[in-house]
Amino acid sequence: MGRYVFKLPDVGEGTAEAEIVAWHVGIGDVVEEDQQLVDVMTDKATVEMTSPVTGKVVSRHGEPGDMAPVGSVLVELEVEGKGNVSAETASAPKPAKEKPASAPKAAVAPKMKPVAEQDEAAPHPTNGAGGAPVRVAAATRTPGDKPLASPAVRKRAMDLGIPLQYVAGSGPGGRIEHADLDNYVAMGERPAGARPAQAYARREGIEEIKVIGLRRKIAEKMQDSKRRIPHYAYVAEIDMTALEDLRAHLNATKRADQPKLTLLPFLMRALVRVLPDYPQINARFDDEAGVVHRHAGVHIGVATQTANGLIVPVVFHAEARDVWGSAAEIVRLAQAARDGKATREELSGSTITITSLGPLGGVVTTPVINHPEVAIIGPNAIVERPVVRDGQIVIRKMMNLSSSFDHRVVDGYDAAEFVNRVKALLEHPALLFMD
Repeated sequence: MGRYVFKLPDVGEGTAEAEIVAWHVGIGDVVEEDQQLVDVMTDKATVEMTSPVTGKVVSRHGEPGDMAPVGSVLVELEVEGKGNVSAETASAPKPAKEKPASAPKAAVAPKMKPVAEQDEAAPHPTNGAGGAPVRVAAATRTPGDKPLASPAVRKRAMDLGIPLQYVAGSGPGGRIEHADLDNYVAMGERPAGARPAQAYARREGIEEIKVIGLRRKIAEKMQDSKRRIPHYAYVAEIDMTALEDLRAHLNATKRADQPKLTLLPFLMRALVRVLPDYPQINARFDDEAGVVHRHAGVHIGVATQTANGLIVPVVFHAEARDVWGSAAEIVRLAQAARDGKATREELSGSTITITSLGPLGGVVTTPVINHPEVAIIGPNAIVERPVVRDGQIVIRKMMNLSSSFDHRVVDGYDAAEFVNRVKALLEHPALLFMD
């Protein structure tokens, strides 16, 4: 028997360390080549590590939330054959009892796959006769433990309205697979001890959720932005009636190969028309060096909610795209972000960000600037309201446009003037297309 040490490989250019997000194997588990071992997260993406060999897990290093330097040992496996290190030089002691390892396979370079690529084609077990789902052996989960599942499974569970904490997982380490969701739905299962809600019934208990992975990255980013940037907020009320009429007409007459137009492509077009007159807003501020980098190209980040948290893919050179081109790129990037397939390049380099809650936009927001940018724009919900026009009360489609600016770089007067220039274009949409 030999020992195989699996180390964290270089998962991206310039990456020095990665955060352990979730383990899929435990000590004593026998794993096959290409079986999922652990998820790790860099600054930009979550990567799933798979085993390069067949063997038995004798030790694993680090817990979810721990940072692992590139080159550090993640897992040690007992394998048949020589392995890649001697047992004496391995970094962890052998357990007291060991089971025979499975058949040997030649060691190969570690393989990495984006997490979102897993489980999409996972077979759903049925009983060959009638195709009815069968119950598969499932690992138990200690109450309070976070259920393990891929982003694809989490999204599907959310779409089905299934709370993952009540779904038994049949995968390694209790990982929830697509088949487990099928079984849960087919069996008509309910959480243990669940009963219809009772009015005035007391609820007890505290759930502890460790902030790790993407959620920790988001928390650190927001904290850093609020700590470093003195935010200046400005809100303008905009009559969107004409633009909404134009948008409805364009959607009704679009070609089959053209995407549906939302508000965002028109807002992006307004930004690229106005920003050349306010170069201090289309900028990134290196506050440690005391240098503002003003960009000629307009690279607009579009805040996108995913099953794993908020991600900001970037529409590069929005100034060179018409509304159809911008809409198509927004759709492509949003889907890539939700699938976990957005590249590092697609998630960095924005010079200004748009954040929108769509129909949930509310009356007003105070968006947090995406550091090191100096401005963020947040359209709120469009609602019909009575307004006064030419001395008459009429019903118009109105929207508040919220914004935040870095007051170290952008003066309040300039910010207000900038937003009102954008407002004028949105209220008279023909101007968006005039040179």
